[in-house]
Amino acid sequence: MTHKLPSLSEITTATVPGYDRAALRAGILHFGLGNFHRAHQAVYLNDLFQRGEGHDWAIVGASVREADKPIQEKLKGQDWLSTVVEQEADHASATITGSMIDYIAPGDTEAILARLRDPSIRIVSLTITEGGYYIDPATQAFDATHPDIIHDAAHPEAPRTPFGLILAGLVHRRDTGIAPFTVMSCDNIPGNGHVTANAVAGLAEKIDPALARWVRGTVAFPNSMVDRITPATSQRERDILARDFDIDDAWPVFCESFRQWVLEDHFPAGRPALEAVGVQFVPDVAPYEHMKIRILNGGHATIAYPASLLGIHFVHEAMEDEQIARFLTKVETDDIIPIVPPVPDTDLAAYFALCQSRFGNPKIGDTNRRLAHDGANRQPKFIIPSAADSLAAGRDALGLALVSALWCRYCFGTTDAGAPVEPNDPSWERLNATARQAKDDPRAWLAMRDIYGDLGGNERFSAGFARALDSLWTNGVRATLERYLAGTL
Repeated sequence: MTHKLPSLSEITTATVPGYDRAALRAGILHFGLGNFHRAHQAVYLNDLFQRGEGHDWAIVGASVREADKPIQEKLKGQDWLSTVVEQEADHASATITGSMIDYIAPGDTEAILARLRDPSIRIVSLTITEGGYYIDPATQAFDATHPDIIHDAAHPEAPRTPFGLILAGLVHRRDTGIAPFTVMSCDNIPGNGHVTANAVAGLAEKIDPALARWVRGTVAFPNSMVDRITPATSQRERDILARDFDIDDAWPVFCESFRQWVLEDHFPAGRPALEAVGVQFVPDVAPYEHMKIRILNGGHATIAYPASLLGIHFVHEAMEDEQIARFLTKVETDDIIPIVPPVPDTDLAAYFALCQSRFGNPKIGDTNRRLAHDGANRQPKFIIPSAADSLAAGRDALGLALVSALWCRYCFGTTDAGAPVEPNDPSWERLNATARQAKDDPRAWLAMRDIYGDLGGNERFSAGFARALDSLWTNGVRATLERYLAGTL
């Protein structure tokens, strides 16, 4: 079904583009037109365009996933417009963004390559999730042996991955004397610019080592830290938008009011003046992203699994649960925050308090299932590094061992009450089988070296994990959380 937003001149319940969208020109090609991108980068650019600036930096969407075709068709039926609804406990506001002017049909490789060759495209950005970068979970290094990468190395003229497409576009520019575009990751990965560079250059290395050296020496890959809680869109959000704002949108985005973007200023081909709309440009993003990934994303992982096992649907409901809220606070204050290095002009305790407030926002409708998704990729980025650093600092990391045990218990596939947990990970079959084995042999879970690396062999962590998992099966989630909070686990 094609949805048509009302004429912008007819809408009185939302902020609408005050600029001439017909005059916009593409400057950015973006891979991954999910909710986060449309609530974050697209909003910042819309704000800039509203100021009468940067109209040659409009977005063209791209995707390599056949599953994204329905999304592309929905947005096409709305002239690429998106309604972004910011919700807090006491207010809500809607903005219709017009910063995207095209979305290439997923799988249309030639059309994507044509855009990448176009000199007007000066930035290629990505939100392809943590699992989209072909990273070995244990080593966090680029996995050059993945079948997709092997395919693109063998068929550089017909790539399947964003990195193969990016590399093909860069090669064309190199060979025709066009300046390379900047490649900007906006995913929650430590050192996301470095990771993206490793993916593009790692693929190039399999084709021609000289090409890999050219990529590393010529192409810019700035690091960034991005933040905005943005749940998935369901019929619930469409109904709220229609009821409260009288807007019919096939794929609206609901999010919190808070947003943050910290970015290294390394754009040789130019960039939009995003500092005018709140983007923070810094020499080194690492302290900010380290703080965010460990405290906020690690906090999300900490509450997602106990809440899901207790049948708690929404994130704000988990924060209303006194025991889970105390669990989050203890894990953060004992195991996470003490080993986060200082961040310029930032109080880490105040930052955590802000995270708690954001998690508790009752209007967002974020779900614990979303936070629990893809643990095989997220745990090695959000939890396991904190555990390793905590142990190295002489702490016991028991809270993080319990978080890992809760993840294992979740992957067993039933809640504490015995209700089924639907598969929630691309690796679910493997995780489920390993969790069933770990019920009797906890070491089986930690033996997944591609996820745990050396941490699985750490005696202190292994002992804490085994006690926690045994307690979860023997006593249940509530009693185990209480024993941890009382210091008797």
